[in-house]
Amino acid sequence: MTVDVTGYVLTPQGFIRGTLTHENGRITRIEGAPADEIDARAGSEPLILPGFIDCHVHGGGGRDTMEGADAAATISRMHARHGTTAMLATTMTAPMGEIEAALRALGPLCRERVPGGARVLGVHLEGPYINPGKLGAQPDFAKPASLAEIGALHALAPIRLITLAPELPGNLELIAQLREAGFIVQIGHTAGSYEDGLAALSRGAAGFTHLFNAMTGLHHREPGMTGAALAHAEYAEVIPDLLHVHPGALRAALRAIPCLFCVTDSTAAAGMPDGDYQLGRQTVTKCLGGVRLADGTLAGSTLTMDQALRNLVLELELTVAEASARCSTHAADYLGLDDRGRLAPGAFADFVVVDPRGLQLQRVVIEGEEAV
Repeated sequence: MTVDVTGYVLTPQGFIRGTLTHENGRITRIEGAPADEIDARAGSEPLILPGFIDCHVHGGGGRDTMEGADAAATISRMHARHGTTAMLATTMTAPMGEIEAALRALGPLCRERVPGGARVLGVHLEGPYINPGKLGAQPDFAKPASLAEIGALHALAPIRLITLAPELPGNLELIAQLREAGFIVQIGHTAGSYEDGLAALSRGAAGFTHLFNAMTGLHHREPGMTGAALAHAEYAEVIPDLLHVHPGALRAALRAIPCLFCVTDSTAAAGMPDGDYQLGRQTVTKCLGGVRLADGTLAGSTLTMDQALRNLVLELELTVAEASARCSTHAADYLGLDDRGRLAPGAFADFVVVDPRGLQLQRVVIEGEEAV
């Protein structure tokens, strides 16, 4: 069935006031006249933006990825309601048996989309190949990486992204092999130095996991891993909930890293009332908009991608077009996807419809099907 949607359509060339047509899950045509974003925001017609892509999702709707079973289906539906059209299900550091069980449950969901849910593109393996001195909210089961072990996990569910600490024994040397095998490697949960960061980038590491958080900070005589990212990265994740990272630090990263992109790092508490929830093996408490361990450590977030877009535009004063790129296009490019994260003929019909002033969601369409 052919479906037309009218409004201000954000294309790779800018806004067009007109009509987006989709059929059988793909965009077939976009027609209309070029429009200025100022006019689009001032008008009464809705904005039609690329669906959001979230590369770092631990949970939502009261469920956690590490639960296995049908948890990821609930998580994907909850995030779809907030405009996420594609995502990576993200694991925690845990005993290998628990990681295997989680991936075994995720495998089928990566092959067939859950009705009403975001497309699960694959897995972000955030642990266990991280520094035990920079666990953040991760349980203490960190270990050096193994190509054979990762290959065995990949056979259970497609791993798209791997976070590791390059300073751990053997990890730095493994980066090139992982890249050659088709995995994207991110630097994160690391006590490494600026020099460790450069060495990892030179061997093929592509980005940084939740920039600023769980990594060595910037000092003018010891730039640390944060300094390596700000000075050299093309891509990095950031959590723009305005709690994990101060707005001033966000502004610095936006100026320094061309393709900085937003993630939620969301937990089971996302979309839920205050209370206790699970994050892997850890119990976390949602209160006052944040999620913390008993000792006060930030433990993921309750952020959703529609709120990330609003924070960028309404709080940090980015244009809608730039904020959209940082919630959609840059993540798609990072994952090597040219048919998601943009509205163009031939791309998947993944889009959100929002009101022009408050940027509140009105509709979410995933692969041509209404999700909200």
